[in-house]
Amino acid sequence: MKIIDFHVHLPVEGFDPQFVAYRRRYQKEYGAEKLAVIDNWSREYDRQWRRSWNFPDPGPPLPPGEGASLWFDEARKHRLEQVVLVTGGGNEALAEAIAPYRPRLVGFAHHHPQEKGAPASLEKAVTEYGFKGYKIFAPLVEMPLGDPSLRPLWAAAERHRLPVLIHFGILGGGGGIASGTNINPLSLEPVAKGYPGISFVVPHFGCGYPRELLQLCWSAANVYVDTSGNNEWIRWHPGPLTLEELFRRFYETIGPERIIFGSDSSWFPRGFARAYLETQLELCRRLQLPEGDLELIFGGNARRLLEGVRHA
Repeated sequence: MKIIDFHVHLPVEGFDPQFVAYRRRYQKEYGAEKLAVIDNWSREYDRQWRRSWNFPDPGPPLPPGEGASLWFDEARKHRLEQVVLVTGGGNEALAEAIAPYRPRLVGFAHHHPQEKGAPASLEKAVTEYGFKGYKIFAPLVEMPLGDPSLRPLWAAAERHRLPVLIHFGILGGGGGIASGTNINPLSLEPVAKGYPGISFVVPHFGCGYPRELLQLCWSAANVYVDTSGNNEWIRWHPGPLTLEELFRRFYETIGPERIIFGSDSSWFPRGFARAYLETQLELCRRLQLPEGDLELIFGGNARRLLEGVRHA
């Protein structure tokens, strides 16, 4: 099976500019001491889930080029057809880092949708850097995704047939951001319908909002789900819920053509979180999914979206 990991982060300092800006705003408003308290909350939750998966502790952030080299080696080691890096310290840094390793490594733009010149930055990322998608953290966008001021950005993405990966739900794991104008996947509904030429991919099965994501997928056939990450949010979800049940429910409702494998891998020495892949494959086989459907979920759907990008 030719596997594509559709959701990986380059482990660089300040790996995403949107997070960096959020942390600066928080520190300016509440102070560095309180930011340290919040960081300690997150670190403790991180330690807990790493222990549950027997993952090593993260090493220090890496220069972009070094991180890209390690990810290229990981792709070959684990026989991954492609690895999609959705963040990497800014568009320019990511483009330079992965240049020697294309097409095995694929880059996504990841600048903030509200920054000045965001549509032009997206155009440049596609036409000059050769990027094949756009990554957004919806909880960090302070205006509704359907705000008229964002229409030129969505129009640029649609013109290039870009897949747009948008994180909804709690952001940053335990201790992270749990509220915001766009915390709920249903906030995407007017944009998904207004720009049907964009394939919107929502990671982590909606990250706490599986019902809302299913409703969004029912409303808009251009919305996909990715399976990435530890999906620890399931433990905090009211009522019984398992990863196997999530796979079954999404498979039965939206079909295998709109489910995409991702790992949400990032740091080293862990590298590619192969345990996620093996767990998800085991669940799919337990559900007796046909081999053809597995090929779509773990590679075919991602390949179709990436190959459909228009760079001109």
